[in-house]
Amino acid sequence: MNIREKVSLLLILLSIILALLPLTANRSLSEEPSRLLAEVLGEDVSITVDEVAEYIVREDPSVRLIDLRPAAEYREEAIPGSVNVPWSEFIKSDPDILLSNREVMTIFYSTGNSEADYALVYARGMGYDNCFIMDGGITEWVRTVLETKFSGERITARENALFETRRRAGEMYTEYGNMPDSLKTKFLELRKFSAKKLDGGCE
Repeated sequence: MNIREKVSLLLILLSIILALLPLTANRSLSEEPSRLLAEVLGEDVSITVDEVAEYIVREDPSVRLIDLRPAAEYREEAIPGSVNVPWSEFIKSDPDILLSNREVMTIFYSTGNSEADYALVYARGMGYDNCFIMDGGITEWVRTVLETKFSGERITARENALFETRRRAGEMYTEYGNMPDSLKTKFLELRKFSAKKLDGGCE
């Protein structure tokens, strides 16, 4: 049994417990456990870092990235356009505030896959089928996007387009990381404002 399977089974059990407790309707399981397990283990819930790179280079408004890492790590470096909701806060909050807009694809990411897997099972278990994970998290982002290099004498048009997308996404990532703390603060405030606006002003 791989890590995703173990995490999924653990979170399904947690979801069942939540469903049996006297919590709000927004915190109860709405998916059958067997169906949920098959759903979260499917390949179509994973988004590659290259797909994410393309989204951010295009500044696609139909995609939202949620960074589940601690705030300190997010302030140090983050994928441009992402919103920081640490896992410890995400699990305690009303998921409808962040996930209710079904026209927006929500992509979770963390350092690796663990917290993103938790968030995916939690969200999908409550019926938010617009949620996905960035496979490999920041670790894979650094390896694939930041450390990409062209080698060889020839490159196809497709390879060139991929390389250019990675290069631009990497530049955007580095530009954010090099911002002075004061500018980062303004940037994060703007992202929070944009997130509220996207959700119709929910607090």
